[in-house]
Amino acid sequence: MKIIRTVNEMQQTASSLLKDNKTIGFVPTMGFFHEGHIALMEHAKKDTDIVVTSIFVNPLQFGPSEDYEQYPRDEDEDIRHAKNAGVDIVFIPDTQDMYPRKMVINLDITDRVNVLCGRSRPGHFQGVVTVLSKLFHIIQPTKTYFGRKDAQQIAVVDALIEDLNFPIELIALPTVREKDGLAKSSRNVNLHKNEREEAPWIYKALEQGRQLVVDGEKNPDIVVKEVLDTIDNHTSGKIDYVELLSYPELQPISVIEQQVILATAVYFDGARLIDNLLFDKYGNIAKRLK
Repeated sequence: MKIIRTVNEMQQTASSLLKDNKTIGFVPTMGFFHEGHIALMEHAKKDTDIVVTSIFVNPLQFGPSEDYEQYPRDEDEDIRHAKNAGVDIVFIPDTQDMYPRKMVINLDITDRVNVLCGRSRPGHFQGVVTVLSKLFHIIQPTKTYFGRKDAQQIAVVDALIEDLNFPIELIALPTVREKDGLAKSSRNVNLHKNEREEAPWIYKALEQGRQLVVDGEKNPDIVVKEVLDTIDNHTSGKIDYVELLSYPELQPISVIEQQVILATAVYFDGARLIDNLLFDKYGNIAKRLK
């Protein structure tokens, strides 16, 4: 496994691989790997000739009151995990190399961002599409891999690839969960003991909402209320949002008659947790992005 730390070397390596007709699978991350990251890398290994994963905590997607400095980091452990997962190249640029000057061109997003996490994190997804655009140009992947836990991010990346004609296939894999249902996240380590015990109720609440749809409920407001009440009754967390929207368009709906996302974010003292379920009008878990 090779470790690359400069943009120039990564660009040259990617160009050489493409000249040799190698397919490149790309897993972008901010590091502190867990089983969710590993699953993406292992899937990419089966799909493509060369797997590249990036480790870069992107400052552009953190707001002024968010946890950029506190974001967990463990480079040595990440490299070990990546090697065990069969990754061929780990790209670890520093901030100065990725952003050598103040950005002159700013990417804006006009849709899919003023809901869910985007509503309470202004500028977050602008930072996401900026860094991904740079990484896509640097690494030139054939396919890129994301976990469905970050479903709004996937919807935004889908638009980025389509609108800017990146020749990249977007692969969205199911959320990897703990045995009790809690979605794997690098931030889970920050939960206090009692919060960790309560956190699985987030997933249970989403499943109870989905079950209403399985049973025939078509009113999104009733489904949302079920999720809200369940989280309120079983956790000490503060709910940021619970929303049910069309997917991947992320538009409000009055009747559940297409593929939807049921999503929530909950603030605990130790961390802000997000989770979601994607399902069709009958409540069946979605197997495809669209």
